Amino acid sequence: MMKWETVIGLEVHAELSTETKIFCGCKAGFGGEANTQVCPICAGMPGTLPKLNRTVVEYAIRAGMALNCKIQQSFKFDRKNYFYPDLPKAYQISQLFSPICQNGQLEIELEEGKKTIGIREIHMEEDAGKLIHDHQSGSTFMDFNRCGVPLLEIVTQPDFRNSREVTAYLEKLREILMYLDICDCKMQEGSLRIDVNISVRPEGGELGVRTEMKNLNSLKAISRAIEYESVRHIKILESGGQITQETRRWDDIEGISYEMRTKENAQDYRYFPEPDLLPIHIDEEWMKRIRSSIPELAHEKRERYMRDFKLATSEAVVITGHKRISDLFEALVNLSAAATESAHLIVGEIMRLMSQTDTLPESLSVNEKKLAILIDMVVSGRINRNAYKEAIEAVFLEDADPEKYIIENGLMMLTDDSVITQAAAEVVSDNPDAAKDYRLGKEKAFGYLVGQTMKKLGGAGNPEAVRKALENFLHKEH
Repeated sequence: MMKWETVIGLEVHAELSTETKIFCGCKAGFGGEANTQVCPICAGMPGTLPKLNRTVVEYAIRAGMALNCKIQQSFKFDRKNYFYPDLPKAYQISQLFSPICQNGQLEIELEEGKKTIGIREIHMEEDAGKLIHDHQSGSTFMDFNRCGVPLLEIVTQPDFRNSREVTAYLEKLREILMYLDICDCKMQEGSLRIDVNISVRPEGGELGVRTEMKNLNSLKAISRAIEYESVRHIKILESGGQITQETRRWDDIEGISYEMRTKENAQDYRYFPEPDLLPIHIDEEWMKRIRSSIPELAHEKRERYMRDFKLATSEAVVITGHKRISDLFEALVNLSAAATESAHLIVGEIMRLMSQTDTLPESLSVNEKKLAILIDMVVSGRINRNAYKEAIEAVFLEDADPEKYIIENGLMMLTDDSVITQAAAEVVSDNPDAAKDYRLGKEKAFGYLVGQTMKKLGGAGNPEAVRKALENFLHKEH
């Protein structure tokens, strides 16, 4: 029986986090009222001329450097011609003949080891608008706010063989783009959009005919689409059919793909050099400034956290998994000087609360100063762990004042030895069987006695003081 091999390449469209669009001064932010962030230039009015946003070029070079690309210091733009209702100019300014970054690579980590994925190119282009379909009325509306928003298209070599490799690549690429601070990578808002090119072939044979998958807005959808499309190709080929080169749309609800349009080739777009933009040259001084602006990336932070703060690998991976989480950790360390406790707080309570409230890392908003106050209180012994967890939750959910919350809820830890000793004596007296079991060497009995003493103290006792009081009392009685 024929053994088939899946071959996958990716085109990742990353919206850049610039304040303005690529060729005009309109705001580029997400979420504005429809058609309020548009001017004659991005609306494609006759007689208007584009002016290149310098920051877009710098962001593209940053990405290229981080992805080990060769940077083309002399490049130009090209005009890609096609008609679509939300493309008012009927063309898109892009780069075909001299993309700014070429021949890069990104190493990914898999269970079976490391693998290098080739980056064919990175090019700059402007985004099109957005169609809004009203299924109730059967109408389609056009929002041109997104026209002219700067994009990087990151195109890989066909180096993937399964969805696991694709997921590992996208997770690492997203990590890099966020740490470079050039894209917020919010797939739910369309700032990171992935097209998947997929084909199958007899293992080790010639490349097969590919199809392109669009409308993929989550890593889970991408994995499902790859699995579905791979099986669809194999079924067609094994039944004697032929694959049609086409663009297909993925329906994540139905779990199927369907034909969208026949796949175009470059000649169909009638590319030619963009006549309204001169060629650009990046001198060495500019390159040097961009290179020096590249921040510490996630893998570098992981290594530093493990080396300097002695964090476990698992903790360092969680903390550096998203820039917002890493920023929170560093803020807590700076405020509290307690790296280990800060890491435990994030990996334990913050991640738990984010999961419970369905909070995405990019949407995390919590007051670092208030959390740092709680860290200081628990480290100094003013509150116990139960009170600590309760107060963290209050800060996370309600932005509570930590000190006020602790006082008003009676969570300050008791340190009065006479009160603790009295409570321990009463618990031992009320639980003679447990006391006897402890004296016979049953450690679980001691844990029970500690719990009962803490309960009698309203949960406010110092656990170490409680343990010490019980040990002294039990040993003295014995």
